[in-house]
Amino acid sequence: MSKWFSIDGIKKEIKRVRWSNKKKLAENFARVLIFCAFFGIFFVVCEYAITLFLKLIGIGA
Repeated sequence: MSKWFSIDGIKKEIKRVRWSNKKKLAENFARVLIFCAFFGIFFVVCEYAITLFLKLIGIGA
């Protein structure tokens, strides 16, 4: 078994990681939420447009 794949190795590796501060974490979290909301709205609008188009050409309910 490798040295790094042990409890001590994992603890050492966690200490080496540079964790983000709270401000940067909040900024990144807000960006992810905005990104997800934008693409959610985008796909809903696309689906609505495709449905409308299919209704105009006589396909669909």
